[in-house]
Amino acid sequence: MLLLFETPGGFALFKVLDEGKLSKVEDLGKEFSSPDSARKVVKLKAFSKFENTAEALEAATKIIESSTSKGLRKFLRANCDGEMLGVADSKLGNAIKDKLKIECVHNNSVMELMRGVRSQLTELISGLATQDLAPMSLGLSHSLSRYKLKFSPDKVDTMIIQAIGLLDDLDKELNTYAMRVREWYGWHFPELAKIIQDNIHYAKVVKLMGCRDNAAKLDFSEILDRRSGSRTEGGSCDINGK
Repeated sequence: MLLLFETPGGFALFKVLDEGKLSKVEDLGKEFSSPDSARKVVKLKAFSKFENTAEALEAATKIIESSTSKGLRKFLRANCDGEMLGVADSKLGNAIKDKLKIECVHNNSVMELMRGVRSQLTELISGLATQDLAPMSLGLSHSLSRYKLKFSPDKVDTMIIQAIGLLDDLDKELNTYAMRVREWYGWHFPELAKIIQDNIHYAKVVKLMGCRDNAAKLDFSEILDRRSGSRTEGGSCDINGK
């Protein structure tokens, strides 16, 4: 059994040395506790290094879409000799099987094997140092983010659309709250709805006044003025009757 592992630097193909260990998924992680023990489970068979960031971006994009790039197909044809191939994505396995007629497997054992290989990756792949892997990962992630943004149908308008939708939702909520305040307080003081048209002024007056009996002894000048529209249609009476 072989194991296909994708790295920011290229595709790696590992040979599983002891397939019997795959039957004990719960103990598989312990086999990768050190580089020496990991080498007893898997051995690097082949590594195809990406020539540049563009090739890495193409390969990563194809992997995300669960399809095979030209470089991956060439790599597998050259190194898979009729053996079963372990993959991290079942859809990618189906694509490989359709294109290359290679039997693929995806299960818990394979995923645990992937985790183990990832933990000892730089030790299992000679020439791939940690200090080299970090900038590769960073460069590929930036390129992939720009690619997704470039080919997104909404592009950066997504945030604007979401902001407008959020404002619409907030406006609906505020209108609902204002209607409820007018409806509930209207049972106590129904005339106030005609006196004060503005919802914000209405809510402030209700909060300040409380019971309608307090209206005569309160000063509403800081809330209501001639520009607020908080008067009757005839303009002859405000909340204090002045």
